[in-house]
Amino acid sequence: MARPVRLRRLPAVIAMTPTIFFVSVVICFGLAWTVWTSFTSSKLLPNNDFVGLQQYARLFDSDLWQMAIANIAIFGLLFIGGCLTLGYVLAVLLDQNIRFEDGFRTIFLMSASLSFVVTGIVWQWLFDPTFGIQAAVRHFGISNFRFDWLTKEQTAIYALVGAGIWQATGLGMVIMLAGLRGIDQDIWNATKIDGVAKWRVYVYVIPGMIRPMILTAAVLLSLTAIKIYDLVVVMTGGGPGISTEVPALYVMDMLFQRSNLGQATAAATIMLLTIVVLVGLPWCVLRLYQLRTAKGQ
Repeated sequence: MARPVRLRRLPAVIAMTPTIFFVSVVICFGLAWTVWTSFTSSKLLPNNDFVGLQQYARLFDSDLWQMAIANIAIFGLLFIGGCLTLGYVLAVLLDQNIRFEDGFRTIFLMSASLSFVVTGIVWQWLFDPTFGIQAAVRHFGISNFRFDWLTKEQTAIYALVGAGIWQATGLGMVIMLAGLRGIDQDIWNATKIDGVAKWRVYVYVIPGMIRPMILTAAVLLSLTAIKIYDLVVVMTGGGPGISTEVPALYVMDMLFQRSNLGQATAAATIMLLTIVVLVGLPWCVLRLYQLRTAKGQ
């Protein structure tokens, strides 16, 4: 005799109970406490002295925070755009049924398995004028060659972008390659009959067909860009000067260096709201796209 549905689900419910408790109590309580603290005058220790939006007013009046916002905008746009573009190109190349595809896919994805700390150390060596790429090129006689981006305020943020793209391109490639492999073969047969060049199909037709995959990759990369911290700390520490300051570094600096808990939680709350928008907006767009597709069928 078959057991009732509730009894069959009981082991799964018991197994999920710790996770449910952790999410509902620890994470939700932590988020609520962070938001509440951002409305107080907390310094080294938290307090309940409510000051309204004063912490947020000070936050957006801060030159350091404004620099952090500008830097994360530059980093995010170039990082996401570079990863999606390069990842799509690599996915298209792998979609040509080339030999040793598994090996190439592993090589391209290998960088994504590394932490940003490891990536930052490697790229810091590469950009180091003493023994990096600049020193190697000058060793071969090109004495006026310069590759000291990390030492200049105008170029340091772009060095971080390059390291980030190298790290995360493989993730975008795998997601979009899965989308390419899911395209019906009849589409390719139709384009061949119409005499459409293959590169035009990849440029004008395929991106629209794998839009959910591109959107998924963009959301994941956006989350990575918003909370970027370890790469900045390892490569530049926010310098030269404050030229590579980012929101996550601002939060940690206010929390541990300046003992300004209220300011740190205000900045963290802004980051949280940004992430909610970045996740929620694409989800709404994707749902509308799915509903329209379902109606069209």
